Amino acid sequence: MIRIMYNGLGGQVGNAIQTALRKNDTFLGLGLSINEADLMEPESMRTLFIKHKPQYFIHAAAYTAVDKAEEDRAVCHQINVKATETIAELCLQYDCRLIYLSSDYVYHSIEGKPISEEDSNTPKGYYAQTKWEGELAIQGILTDYYIFRTSWVYDPFGHNFVNSMLRLGATRDRLNIVDDQKGAPTYAPDIAQAILQVVQQNAFENKDAYGVYNLTNQGVTDWADYARCIFELEGVNCSVKGISTETYAAPAPRPKWSVLDGTKLKETFQIQLPHWEESLKRCLNARKNRSKIPEGV
Repeated sequence: MIRIMYNGLGGQVGNAIQTALRKNDTFLGLGLSINEADLMEPESMRTLFIKHKPQYFIHAAAYTAVDKAEEDRAVCHQINVKATETIAELCLQYDCRLIYLSSDYVYHSIEGKPISEEDSNTPKGYYAQTKWEGELAIQGILTDYYIFRTSWVYDPFGHNFVNSMLRLGATRDRLNIVDDQKGAPTYAPDIAQAILQVVQQNAFENKDAYGVYNLTNQGVTDWADYARCIFELEGVNCSVKGISTETYAAPAPRPKWSVLDGTKLKETFQIQLPHWEESLKRCLNARKNRSKIPEGV
């Protein structure tokens, strides 16, 4: 049985990992909430490594308040960089493979083609910079790691774009939504299933292939069309007016092009996530059922 420890329990990806682990008796999983794995005091996790001897650690927790990070820099740096560095050092010391959830923000590309893992990294904004520095910390300490860069993450129950749109759309006739940022909404249960497939191949097929991978649902949309799709599928009578990123004027810069190329993941592990619209439908069904998150890829 594969021993997996993961943080971020209570967050979107952490909860999806917990659900996926419960469905697969190949894994023995231990999820850590913020109280059990305080990233402000990451050294406290040493006792957990000693006690549970994980073979894999999924680092799914992060400081993700993109705008707040511009002012809350010390905390953001501690969580996204220093804690990541400590976790990597613990993995090295206790012979544990690290899986790190990173972000499309590390690219900040203006290219019009899907971004590959080999394309340049030019993070803009403090959150983006700390996610990039977290990656560099891992690469400087470990050789046995997987870094997964994902984008626009959502699930049926968390604080995310889907649930915000449904809440706002229920009380407003029209919303102004940015329409010049392109990317792929990515469903947290799909992320969790893909990660566990990689772990299985690594553990049972001796497939190392360590490194950096893009991990997003297929397809391309913008935030305004994403909202329109949500409203159409749910029968919400709310119109959407597209506005520019400049008009929205958020404190932190957002990538205008976050279309990530998933070819490397597909060719290496035969994993390809569904189209974003297909996963969105599953998410909306899960919201209605409130019983369990449907299986991913």
